[in-house]
Amino acid sequence: MKQDMIVILDLGSTENTVIARQIREMGVYSEIHPHDITPDELGKLQNVKGIILNGGENRIVDGAAVDIAPSLYELDYPMLAIDHPTARCEEKLDRLPGEDVLRGFVFATCKAEANWNMKNFIDDQVELIRQQVGDKKVLLALSGGVDSSVVAAMLIKAIGKQLVCVHVNHGLMRKDESESVIRVFRDQLHAELIYVDAVDRFLGKLEGVADPEQKRKIIGGEFIRVFEEEARKLEGIDFLGQGTIYPDIIESGTKTAKMVKSHHNVGGLPEDLKFALVEPLKQLFKDEVRACGVELGLPANMVYRQPFPGPGLGVRCLGAITRERLEAVRESDAILREEFEKAGLDKKVWQYFTVVPDFKSVGVKDNARCFDYMVIIRAINTIDAMSATIERVDWDVLQKITDRILAEVEHVNRVCYDMSPKPPATIEFE
Repeated sequence: MKQDMIVILDLGSTENTVIARQIREMGVYSEIHPHDITPDELGKLQNVKGIILNGGENRIVDGAAVDIAPSLYELDYPMLAIDHPTARCEEKLDRLPGEDVLRGFVFATCKAEANWNMKNFIDDQVELIRQQVGDKKVLLALSGGVDSSVVAAMLIKAIGKQLVCVHVNHGLMRKDESESVIRVFRDQLHAELIYVDAVDRFLGKLEGVADPEQKRKIIGGEFIRVFEEEARKLEGIDFLGQGTIYPDIIESGTKTAKMVKSHHNVGGLPEDLKFALVEPLKQLFKDEVRACGVELGLPANMVYRQPFPGPGLGVRCLGAITRERLEAVRESDAILREEFEKAGLDKKVWQYFTVVPDFKSVGVKDNARCFDYMVIIRAINTIDAMSATIERVDWDVLQKITDRILAEVEHVNRVCYDMSPKPPATIEFE
């Protein structure tokens, strides 16, 4: 790591990511770490110029206020304490600092240099990947989404033909997604791509499973099993590439931050994992991942494509997955994306999708009573995926989408629009 770093230690704040992003926007790299980091662990971080002790509403754990190890106070790092009255350091604030105060700490007190940018980040990651992988091969799950595509480009830059991409069709993809992945990566980018049809396998494992966390863990675990099977057919596969990004890690919980939801690439991996992980994007926010993709030369339509969760439509077919409702999600989502593109909303709205809950409502079709599912539309805007606002879609556009879904999607008699921001809602429903 060539760039200077400011370390944020999480002592219960809900605003860690806000401060981290403010510092990064100043051109200085920043990472969030747990409050109980040891001096040895801190010493392994490179170019640390200062530490922020970020306290907050979750500072009380098991009845006691958390603090850093006393020995950390003895180290020769400038420290700024926020909402942490018992901190043993000179600079203390009773709330989140203004930009001038934060800038003063970063540059005047810590003497950090504004030397963090995407080019330097990529150069660092390429070097780290080469050191980690050596002459071995990396197996990458290539969904075709933004994260996996940027990871693929990063790995190709770092190790070239040592990368083997695997696209698993688990039956939870969007309409025509697998065909698009094959067309772009195998036919156009000439990547070494293995296609695996595992639709029946995944849906069989998920049959009757309604709990969202269990679904995520099954999908994540089964993904690893598929990759292990593919790896056994190859030689020299010791590493698994993953598109883990910073919000995945943060939302999966820390000692002083409650888990929002587990992510298949954070909490869903089996304990007997046979691969070492290569995760070059794990410290980037979503907008930074896109900037990284642009710097790597990926086409704009790939870098700015719709975000898609690792478990796919499995977390949008709410409750226990059935093929009937899964198809309703897939077809309604395709209609939504088509109409948003026609209205120019695909370039304006950060993420939009449909979900189908696991219950039915009474309706009327063909002059007769029916008992069918509803489709819920969600359209949100965000910068870092940690908070989000709803998109106020024009009524005529919503009406056209509704009419098409009700006319073209089987087993649906009702369409709703989700008005909930994040927080309190999350972006996905599960």
